[in-house]
Amino acid sequence: MTAHPAPRLTRLLEAVLDVGTDLDLRSTLQHIVDAAAELTGAASADLTTADPGRDGLAAIRTPGRDGVPEAAPRLRMPIRVRDEESDEEFGELCLAGRDGGGPFTAEDEQLLRVLATHAGIAIGNARLYERARQRERWIEGVAAVTTALLTEESADDALTTVAERARLLADAGAGVILQPTPEGGMEIVTASTPDDPDGIVGAAIAPGSPVLEQLLGGEPVFVTDSATDPRMTTHVRHRFGPSMMLPLRAGGRLIGTLALPRRRGDRPYTDVERLLATQFASQAALALVLADARRGRERLAVYEDRDRIARDLHDLVVQRLFATGMMLESTRRRPGAEDVRDMLGRAVDELRSTVQEVRTAIFALQQPPAGPPAGLRGRVLRETASAAALLGFPPSVHFTGAVDTRVPDRVADRLLTALRHALTDAAGRPGVSRVEVAVDASTAAPDGREEVRLTVRDDGGTGRGDGEGTTVTWRSPL
Repeated sequence: MTAHPAPRLTRLLEAVLDVGTDLDLRSTLQHIVDAAAELTGAASADLTTADPGRDGLAAIRTPGRDGVPEAAPRLRMPIRVRDEESDEEFGELCLAGRDGGGPFTAEDEQLLRVLATHAGIAIGNARLYERARQRERWIEGVAAVTTALLTEESADDALTTVAERARLLADAGAGVILQPTPEGGMEIVTASTPDDPDGIVGAAIAPGSPVLEQLLGGEPVFVTDSATDPRMTTHVRHRFGPSMMLPLRAGGRLIGTLALPRRRGDRPYTDVERLLATQFASQAALALVLADARRGRERLAVYEDRDRIARDLHDLVVQRLFATGMMLESTRRRPGAEDVRDMLGRAVDELRSTVQEVRTAIFALQQPPAGPPAGLRGRVLRETASAAALLGFPPSVHFTGAVDTRVPDRVADRLLTALRHALTDAAGRPGVSRVEVAVDASTAAPDGREEVRLTVRDDGGTGRGDGEGTTVTWRSPL
Protein backbone atom coordinates (compact mmCIF):
# COMPACT_ATOMS: atom_id res chain seq x y z
CA MET A 1 0.00 0.00 0.00
CA THR A 2 1.44 3.35 -1.06
CA ALA A 3 2.17 5.89 1.69
CA HIS A 4 0.37 9.24 1.71
CA PRO A 5 2.13 12.04 -0.21
CA ALA A 6 2.95 14.21 2.81
CA PRO A 7 4.72 11.50 4.81
CA ARG A 8 6.60 10.31 1.71
CA LEU A 9 7.72 13.87 0.94
CA THR A 10 8.94 14.26 4.50
CA ARG A 11 10.84 11.00 4.26
CA LEU A 12 12.31 12.12 0.91
CA LEU A 13 13.59 15.35 2.45
CA GLU A 14 15.04 13.41 5.36
CA ALA A 15 16.71 11.01 2.92
CA VAL A 16 18.19 13.87 0.87
CA LEU A 17 19.59 15.48 4.02
CA ASP A 18 20.92 12.13 5.22
CA VAL A 19 22.65 11.46 1.90
CA GLY A 20 24.37 14.85 1.98
CA THR A 21 25.76 14.56 5.51
CA ASP A 22 28.40 11.87 4.84
CA LEU A 23 31.47 12.74 2.77
CA ASP A 24 32.76 9.18 2.51
CA LEU A 25 31.87 7.90 -0.98
CA ARG A 26 31.04 4.31 -0.02
CA SER A 27 28.88 5.45 2.90
CA THR A 28 27.15 7.99 0.64
CA LEU A 29 26.28 5.30 -1.91
CA GLN A 30 24.98 3.00 0.82
CA HIS A 31 22.71 5.78 2.10
CA ILE A 32 21.38 6.24 -1.44
CA VAL A 33 20.39 2.61 -2.03
CA ASP A 34 18.91 2.25 1.47
CA ALA A 35 16.85 5.43 1.07
CA ALA A 36 15.63 4.37 -2.38
CA ALA A 37 14.38 1.02 -1.06
CA GLU A 38 12.70 2.61 1.95
CA LEU A 39 10.97 5.42 0.02
CA THR A 40 9.50 3.14 -2.65
CA GLY A 41 8.90 0.04 -0.57
CA ALA A 42 11.22 -1.96 -2.87
CA ALA A 43 12.33 -5.40 -1.75
CA SER A 44 15.90 -4.55 -2.70
CA ALA A 45 17.98 -1.85 -4.35
CA ASP A 46 21.45 -1.80 -5.85
CA LEU A 47 23.66 0.75 -7.49
CA THR A 48 26.13 -0.33 -10.17
CA THR A 49 28.87 2.04 -11.29
CA ALA A 50 29.66 2.70 -14.92
CA ASP A 51 33.42 2.87 -14.34
CA PRO A 52 34.47 0.73 -11.36
CA GLY A 53 38.10 1.61 -11.91
CA ARG A 54 37.61 5.30 -11.28
CA ASP A 55 36.43 5.15 -7.69
CA GLY A 56 37.33 1.57 -6.88
CA LEU A 57 33.66 0.63 -6.38
CA ALA A 58 31.70 -1.87 -8.43
CA ALA A 59 28.26 -2.21 -6.78
CA ILE A 60 26.46 -1.21 -3.61
CA ARG A 61 23.29 -3.04 -2.63
CA THR A 62 20.78 -3.62 0.13
CA PRO A 63 20.39 -7.08 1.69
CA GLY A 64 17.81 -9.43 0.17
CA ARG A 65 18.57 -8.98 -3.53
CA ASP A 66 19.16 -12.69 -4.08
CA GLY A 67 15.65 -13.52 -2.83
CA VAL A 68 13.87 -11.34 -5.42
CA PRO A 69 12.40 -13.32 -8.36
CA GLU A 70 13.55 -12.45 -11.83
CA ALA A 71 9.96 -11.67 -12.84
CA ALA A 72 9.53 -9.09 -10.07
CA PRO A 73 8.91 -5.50 -11.23
CA ARG A 74 11.94 -3.27 -11.56
CA LEU A 75 12.56 0.44 -11.70
CA ARG A 76 15.84 1.86 -13.03
CA MET A 77 17.19 5.36 -12.76
CA PRO A 78 20.56 6.68 -14.01
CA ILE A 79 22.68 8.83 -11.70
CA ARG A 80 24.66 11.63 -13.28
CA VAL A 81 27.48 13.48 -11.59
CA ARG A 82 28.36 17.01 -12.58
CA ASP A 83 31.39 18.70 -11.08
CA GLU A 84 34.25 20.96 -12.10
CA GLU A 85 36.02 18.16 -13.97
CA SER A 86 33.27 16.16 -15.66
CA ASP A 87 29.63 15.58 -16.51
CA GLU A 88 29.16 11.84 -16.62
CA GLU A 89 26.85 8.99 -15.87
CA PHE A 90 28.10 7.61 -12.57
CA GLY A 91 25.94 4.51 -12.59
CA GLU A 92 22.43 3.15 -12.38
CA LEU A 93 20.14 2.76 -9.39
CA CYS A 94 17.90 -0.30 -9.77
CA LEU A 95 14.92 -1.23 -7.59
CA ALA A 96 13.57 -4.80 -7.65
CA GLY A 97 10.29 -6.17 -6.23
CA ARG A 98 7.78 -4.23 -4.19
CA ASP A 99 5.88 -4.73 -1.01
CA GLY A 100 2.50 -6.22 -1.92
CA GLY A 101 3.78 -7.45 -5.27
CA GLY A 102 2.40 -4.54 -7.30
CA PRO A 103 4.28 -2.51 -9.93
CA PHE A 104 6.20 0.67 -9.26
CA THR A 105 4.17 3.83 -9.75
CA ALA A 106 4.88 7.13 -11.48
CA GLU A 107 5.19 8.67 -8.02
CA ASP A 108 7.86 6.09 -7.17
CA GLU A 109 9.70 7.05 -10.32
CA GLN A 110 9.47 10.75 -9.49
CA LEU A 111 10.76 10.18 -5.96
CA LEU A 112 13.62 8.10 -7.32
CA ARG A 113 14.47 10.80 -9.86
CA VAL A 114 14.69 13.45 -7.13
CA LEU A 115 16.80 11.15 -4.98
CA ALA A 116 19.09 10.36 -7.95
CA THR A 117 19.58 14.08 -8.65
CA HIS A 118 20.61 14.85 -5.09
CA ALA A 119 22.66 11.66 -5.04
CA GLY A 120 24.67 12.95 -8.01
CA ILE A 121 25.43 16.15 -6.09
CA ALA A 122 26.38 14.19 -2.97
CA ILE A 123 28.63 11.85 -4.97
CA GLY A 124 30.39 14.83 -6.56
CA ASN A 125 30.98 16.35 -3.12
CA ALA A 126 32.23 13.03 -1.75
CA ARG A 127 34.59 12.72 -4.69
CA LEU A 128 35.98 16.20 -4.10
CA TYR A 129 36.46 15.46 -0.42
CA GLU A 130 38.14 12.12 -1.12
CA ARG A 131 40.48 13.73 -3.66
CA ALA A 132 41.41 16.40 -1.12
CA ARG A 133 42.07 13.74 1.52
CA GLN A 134 44.16 11.67 -0.88
CA ARG A 135 46.20 14.65 -1.99
CA GLU A 136 46.77 15.61 1.64
CA ARG A 137 47.97 12.09 2.50
CA TRP A 138 50.32 11.92 -0.49
CA ILE A 139 51.69 15.41 0.17
CA GLU A 140 52.34 14.45 3.79
CA GLY A 141 53.95 11.26 2.51
CA VAL A 142 56.29 13.18 0.21
CA ALA A 143 57.26 15.49 3.07
CA ALA A 144 57.91 12.53 5.39
CA VAL A 145 60.00 10.75 2.75
CA THR A 146 62.06 13.86 2.03
CA THR A 147 62.73 14.38 5.74
CA ALA A 148 63.67 10.73 6.20
CA LEU A 149 65.92 10.64 3.14
CA LEU A 150 67.85 13.69 4.28
CA THR A 151 68.63 11.96 7.59
CA GLU A 152 69.27 8.39 6.35
CA GLU A 153 72.83 7.13 6.49
CA SER A 154 72.91 4.81 3.47
CA ALA A 155 71.44 4.60 -0.01
CA ASP A 156 69.81 1.23 0.78
CA ASP A 157 67.94 2.76 3.72
CA ALA A 158 66.74 5.59 1.49
CA LEU A 159 65.31 3.21 -1.13
CA THR A 160 63.58 1.16 1.56
CA THR A 161 62.01 4.33 2.96
CA VAL A 162 60.57 5.26 -0.44
CA ALA A 163 59.22 1.75 -1.05
CA GLU A 164 57.63 1.43 2.40
CA ARG A 165 55.96 4.85 2.41
CA ALA A 166 54.61 4.49 -1.14
CA ARG A 167 53.19 1.03 -0.32
CA LEU A 168 51.24 2.42 2.63
CA LEU A 169 49.96 5.45 0.72
CA ALA A 170 48.80 3.37 -2.25
CA ASP A 171 47.34 0.57 -0.12
CA ALA A 172 49.46 -1.80 -2.21
CA GLY A 173 50.50 -5.37 -1.53
CA ALA A 174 54.16 -4.44 -1.99
CA GLY A 175 56.43 -1.47 -2.55
CA VAL A 176 59.29 -2.37 -4.88
CA ILE A 177 62.32 -0.47 -6.17
CA LEU A 178 63.99 -1.62 -9.40
CA GLN A 179 67.30 -0.30 -10.70
CA PRO A 180 68.98 -0.66 -14.11
CA THR A 181 71.41 -3.55 -14.58
CA PRO A 182 74.64 -3.46 -16.62
CA GLU A 183 73.01 -5.81 -19.15
CA GLY A 184 70.29 -3.27 -19.92
CA GLY A 185 67.48 -4.76 -17.85
CA MET A 186 66.09 -3.87 -14.44
CA GLU A 187 66.39 -5.73 -11.15
CA ILE A 188 64.42 -5.49 -7.90
CA VAL A 189 66.84 -4.22 -5.24
CA THR A 190 64.40 -3.35 -2.43
CA ALA A 191 60.97 -4.73 -1.51
CA SER A 192 58.59 -3.72 1.27
CA THR A 193 55.66 -6.08 1.83
CA PRO A 194 53.63 -7.34 4.80
CA ASP A 195 53.32 -10.72 3.07
CA ASP A 196 55.99 -13.27 2.23
CA PRO A 197 58.85 -11.33 0.56
CA ASP A 198 60.71 -14.47 -0.49
CA GLY A 199 62.03 -14.33 -4.03
CA ILE A 200 61.03 -10.73 -4.74
CA VAL A 201 64.44 -9.10 -4.33
CA GLY A 202 66.60 -10.14 -7.25
CA ALA A 203 63.73 -10.65 -9.69
CA ALA A 204 64.61 -8.98 -12.98
CA ILE A 205 63.01 -7.59 -16.13
CA ALA A 206 64.94 -8.82 -19.14
CA PRO A 207 66.39 -6.33 -21.64
CA GLY A 208 64.07 -5.56 -24.55
CA SER A 209 60.82 -5.86 -22.57
CA PRO A 210 58.09 -3.43 -23.75
CA VAL A 211 57.56 -2.41 -20.13
CA LEU A 212 61.25 -1.68 -19.79
CA GLU A 213 61.30 0.47 -22.91
CA GLN A 214 58.51 2.64 -21.48
CA LEU A 215 60.22 2.95 -18.10
CA LEU A 216 63.59 3.82 -19.60
CA GLY A 217 61.79 6.46 -21.64
CA GLY A 218 60.41 8.00 -18.44
CA GLU A 219 56.81 6.83 -18.98
CA PRO A 220 54.74 5.22 -16.19
CA VAL A 221 53.22 1.78 -16.79
CA PHE A 222 49.80 0.82 -15.44
CA VAL A 223 48.82 -2.85 -15.37
CA THR A 224 45.32 -4.21 -14.75
CA ASP A 225 46.48 -7.70 -13.75
CA SER A 226 50.16 -8.49 -13.31
CA ALA A 227 49.54 -12.24 -13.35
CA THR A 228 47.98 -12.29 -16.82
CA ASP A 229 49.52 -9.27 -18.56
CA PRO A 230 51.97 -10.59 -21.20
CA ARG A 231 54.23 -7.57 -20.70
CA MET A 232 55.07 -8.68 -17.16
CA THR A 233 57.95 -11.15 -17.24
CA THR A 234 59.26 -11.45 -13.66
CA HIS A 235 58.83 -14.79 -11.92
CA VAL A 236 56.87 -13.15 -9.05
CA ARG A 237 54.17 -11.61 -11.27
CA HIS A 238 51.62 -14.34 -10.40
CA ARG A 239 51.43 -12.99 -6.84
CA PHE A 240 49.96 -9.65 -7.84
CA GLY A 241 47.03 -8.03 -9.60
CA PRO A 242 46.68 -4.31 -10.43
CA SER A 243 50.02 -2.53 -10.50
CA MET A 244 51.72 0.79 -11.15
CA MET A 245 55.31 1.06 -12.33
CA LEU A 246 56.58 4.61 -11.98
CA PRO A 247 59.97 5.89 -13.18
CA LEU A 248 62.14 7.58 -10.55
CA ARG A 249 63.59 10.25 -12.76
CA ALA A 250 65.39 13.46 -11.80
CA GLY A 251 67.50 15.84 -13.82
CA GLY A 252 67.02 13.76 -16.97
CA ARG A 253 68.54 10.70 -15.25
CA LEU A 254 66.64 7.49 -14.49
CA ILE A 255 67.48 6.46 -10.93
CA GLY A 256 65.17 3.47 -10.89
CA THR A 257 61.52 2.42 -10.89
CA LEU A 258 58.93 2.40 -8.11
CA ALA A 259 56.47 -0.49 -8.53
CA LEU A 260 53.28 -0.67 -6.45
CA PRO A 261 51.49 -3.97 -7.13
CA ARG A 262 48.27 -4.86 -5.33
CA ARG A 263 47.25 -8.38 -4.39
CA ARG A 264 45.33 -10.50 -6.85
CA GLY A 265 41.64 -9.65 -6.73
CA ASP A 266 42.16 -6.20 -5.19
CA ARG A 267 40.46 -3.20 -6.73
CA PRO A 268 42.21 -1.44 -9.62
CA TYR A 269 43.91 1.90 -9.16
CA THR A 270 41.81 4.96 -9.87
CA ASP A 271 42.89 7.79 -12.15
CA VAL A 272 43.42 10.03 -9.11
CA GLU A 273 45.60 7.41 -7.41
CA ARG A 274 47.67 7.02 -10.55
CA LEU A 275 48.19 10.76 -10.82
CA LEU A 276 49.13 11.18 -7.15
CA ALA A 277 51.50 8.20 -7.21
CA THR A 278 53.22 9.54 -10.34
CA GLN A 279 53.72 12.91 -8.65
CA PHE A 280 55.03 11.14 -5.53
CA ALA A 281 57.59 9.22 -7.62
CA SER A 282 58.84 12.46 -9.20
CA GLN A 283 59.29 14.11 -5.80
CA ALA A 284 60.85 10.99 -4.28
CA ALA A 285 63.38 10.84 -7.13
CA LEU A 286 64.39 14.44 -6.45
CA ALA A 287 64.67 13.68 -2.72
CA LEU A 288 66.88 10.66 -3.49
CA VAL A 289 69.20 12.84 -5.56
CA LEU A 290 69.36 15.47 -2.80
CA ALA A 291 70.03 12.79 -0.18
CA ASP A 292 72.82 11.31 -2.29
CA ALA A 293 74.34 14.76 -2.73
CA ARG A 294 74.17 15.32 1.03
CA ARG A 295 75.95 12.03 1.70
CA GLY A 296 78.56 12.99 -0.89
CA ARG A 297 79.18 16.31 0.86
CA GLU A 298 79.49 14.55 4.21
CA ARG A 299 81.97 12.04 2.76
CA LEU A 300 83.96 14.91 1.27
CA ALA A 301 84.01 16.65 4.66
CA VAL A 302 85.30 13.44 6.27
CA TYR A 303 88.00 13.10 3.61
CA GLU A 304 89.06 16.71 4.07
CA ASP A 305 89.16 16.33 7.84
CA ARG A 306 91.18 13.14 7.62
CA ASP A 307 93.56 14.73 5.17
CA ARG A 308 94.07 17.67 7.53
CA ILE A 309 94.78 15.34 10.46
CA ALA A 310 97.19 13.32 8.33
CA ARG A 311 99.06 16.48 7.28
CA ASP A 312 99.26 17.67 10.89
CA LEU A 313 100.58 14.31 12.03
CA HIS A 314 103.19 14.25 9.31
CA ASP A 315 104.28 17.86 9.59
CA LEU A 316 104.46 18.02 13.37
CA VAL A 317 104.72 14.60 15.01
CA VAL A 318 106.81 12.72 12.46
CA GLN A 319 109.27 15.52 11.98
CA ARG A 320 109.76 15.96 15.75
CA LEU A 321 110.16 12.23 16.27
CA PHE A 322 112.63 12.02 13.42
CA ALA A 323 114.66 14.94 14.80
CA THR A 324 114.68 13.40 18.27
CA GLY A 325 115.83 10.08 16.82
CA MET A 326 118.70 11.79 15.02
CA MET A 327 119.76 13.49 18.26
CA LEU A 328 119.75 10.17 20.13
CA GLU A 329 121.62 8.47 17.30
CA SER A 330 124.39 11.07 17.43
CA THR A 331 124.55 10.78 21.23
CA ARG A 332 124.91 7.01 21.05
CA ARG A 333 127.97 7.34 18.82
CA ARG A 334 129.81 9.45 21.36
CA PRO A 335 132.26 7.73 23.76
CA GLY A 336 130.60 6.75 27.03
CA ALA A 337 129.27 4.00 29.18
CA GLU A 338 128.13 0.85 27.44
CA ASP A 339 124.78 0.78 29.28
CA VAL A 340 124.03 4.32 28.11
CA ARG A 341 124.66 3.28 24.50
CA ASP A 342 122.32 0.29 24.95
CA MET A 343 119.64 2.51 26.44
CA LEU A 344 119.97 5.01 23.66
CA GLY A 345 119.84 2.20 21.10
CA ARG A 346 116.54 0.98 22.49
CA ALA A 347 115.22 4.56 22.53
CA VAL A 348 116.20 4.99 18.88
CA ASP A 349 114.46 1.72 17.98
CA GLU A 350 111.31 2.79 19.81
CA LEU A 351 111.30 6.12 18.02
CA ARG A 352 111.70 4.40 14.66
CA SER A 353 108.83 2.10 15.56
CA THR A 354 106.71 5.08 16.59
CA VAL A 355 107.45 6.88 13.33
CA GLN A 356 106.38 3.79 11.39
CA GLU A 357 103.14 3.51 13.38
CA VAL A 358 102.33 7.19 12.87
CA ARG A 359 102.95 6.83 9.14
CA THR A 360 100.65 3.81 9.12
CA ALA A 361 98.00 5.87 10.93
CA ILE A 362 98.41 8.63 8.35
CA PHE A 363 97.86 6.11 5.56
CA ALA A 364 94.74 4.75 7.28
CA LEU A 365 93.34 8.26 7.64
CA GLN A 366 93.81 8.85 3.93
CA GLN A 367 91.72 5.80 3.00
CA PRO A 368 87.98 6.08 2.21
CA PRO A 369 85.85 5.47 5.32
CA ALA A 370 83.82 2.76 3.63
CA GLY A 371 84.38 -0.09 1.23
CA PRO A 372 87.15 -2.67 1.02
CA PRO A 373 90.71 -1.32 1.32
CA ALA A 374 92.79 -1.10 -1.82
CA GLY A 375 96.36 -2.39 -2.03
CA LEU A 376 98.34 -4.71 0.19
CA ARG A 377 98.96 -2.02 2.79
CA GLY A 378 95.24 -1.44 3.31
CA ARG A 379 94.46 -5.17 3.39
CA VAL A 380 97.14 -5.79 6.02
CA LEU A 381 95.72 -2.96 8.14
CA ARG A 382 92.25 -4.49 7.87
CA GLU A 383 93.56 -7.90 9.02
CA THR A 384 95.38 -6.43 12.01
CA ALA A 385 92.35 -4.33 12.95
CA SER A 386 90.19 -7.46 12.88
CA ALA A 387 92.73 -9.33 15.02
CA ALA A 388 92.53 -6.64 17.72
CA ALA A 389 89.22 -8.14 18.88
CA LEU A 390 90.94 -11.50 19.55
CA LEU A 391 94.17 -10.09 21.00
CA GLY A 392 92.53 -7.43 23.16
CA PHE A 393 94.82 -4.74 21.72
CA PRO A 394 95.82 -3.52 18.22
CA PRO A 395 99.06 -4.90 16.79
CA SER A 396 101.69 -2.42 15.66
CA VAL A 397 102.32 -2.49 11.91
CA HIS A 398 105.40 -1.43 9.96
CA PHE A 399 105.86 -1.24 6.18
CA THR A 400 109.14 -0.99 4.31
CA GLY A 401 109.36 -0.47 0.59
CA ALA A 402 106.67 0.03 -2.03
CA VAL A 403 104.42 -2.80 -0.83
CA ASP A 404 101.40 -1.64 -2.84
CA THR A 405 103.19 -1.48 -6.19
CA ARG A 406 105.83 -4.18 -5.92
CA VAL A 407 103.80 -7.08 -4.47
CA PRO A 408 101.47 -8.76 -7.03
CA ASP A 409 98.00 -9.89 -6.02
CA ARG A 410 98.80 -13.61 -6.03
CA VAL A 411 101.66 -13.09 -3.58
CA ALA A 412 99.61 -10.62 -1.52
CA ASP A 413 96.84 -13.21 -1.08
CA ARG A 414 99.31 -15.78 0.29
CA LEU A 415 100.91 -13.19 2.56
CA LEU A 416 97.53 -12.28 4.04
CA THR A 417 96.76 -15.95 4.67
CA ALA A 418 100.08 -16.34 6.51
CA LEU A 419 99.40 -13.15 8.48
CA ARG A 420 95.96 -14.38 9.48
CA HIS A 421 97.35 -17.69 10.76
CA ALA A 422 100.17 -15.96 12.65
CA LEU A 423 97.80 -13.52 14.38
CA THR A 424 95.41 -16.33 15.32
CA ASP A 425 98.30 -18.33 16.83
CA ALA A 426 99.50 -15.29 18.76
CA ALA A 427 96.03 -14.75 20.19
CA GLY A 428 96.06 -18.33 21.46
CA ARG A 429 99.39 -18.02 23.34
CA PRO A 430 99.38 -16.95 27.01
CA GLY A 431 100.90 -13.71 28.17
CA VAL A 432 100.86 -11.89 24.84
CA SER A 433 100.68 -8.14 25.42
CA ARG A 434 102.40 -6.89 22.27
CA VAL A 435 102.39 -8.01 18.64
CA GLU A 436 104.53 -6.43 15.94
CA VAL A 437 103.79 -6.97 12.25
CA ALA A 438 106.37 -5.99 9.64
CA VAL A 439 105.98 -6.17 5.86
CA ASP A 440 109.19 -5.53 3.95
CA ALA A 441 109.17 -5.33 0.14
CA SER A 442 112.74 -4.03 -0.16
CA THR A 443 114.66 -7.21 0.60
CA ALA A 444 116.36 -9.71 -1.70
CA ALA A 445 116.52 -13.52 -1.46
CA PRO A 446 119.94 -15.31 -1.19
CA ASP A 447 119.80 -15.99 -4.94
CA GLY A 448 119.44 -12.26 -5.62
CA ARG A 449 115.76 -12.26 -6.56
CA GLU A 450 113.47 -9.62 -5.11
CA GLU A 451 111.17 -10.87 -2.36
CA VAL A 452 108.62 -9.73 0.20
CA ARG A 453 109.02 -10.70 3.81
CA LEU A 454 106.39 -10.85 6.58
CA THR A 455 107.49 -10.93 10.22
CA VAL A 456 105.05 -11.35 13.10
CA ARG A 457 106.60 -11.13 16.55
CA ASP A 458 104.89 -11.36 19.94
CA ASP A 459 106.10 -11.28 23.55
CA GLY A 460 104.14 -14.31 24.67
CA GLY A 461 105.25 -15.79 27.98
CA THR A 462 106.92 -12.65 29.37
CA GLY A 463 104.72 -9.63 28.82
CA ARG A 464 107.81 -7.41 29.22
CA GLY A 465 108.91 -7.07 25.61
CA ASP A 466 112.47 -8.03 26.58
CA GLY A 467 113.32 -9.92 23.43
CA GLU A 468 111.71 -13.23 24.30
CA GLY A 469 108.53 -14.50 22.71
CA THR A 470 107.65 -15.97 19.32
CA THR A 471 108.68 -14.73 15.90
CA VAL A 472 107.07 -16.01 12.70
CA THR A 473 108.72 -15.19 9.38
CA TRP A 474 107.20 -15.75 5.95
CA ARG A 475 108.76 -14.78 2.64
CA SER A 476 108.02 -15.14 -1.06
CA PRO A 477 109.72 -14.13 -4.31
CA LEU A 478 108.04 -11.33 -6.22
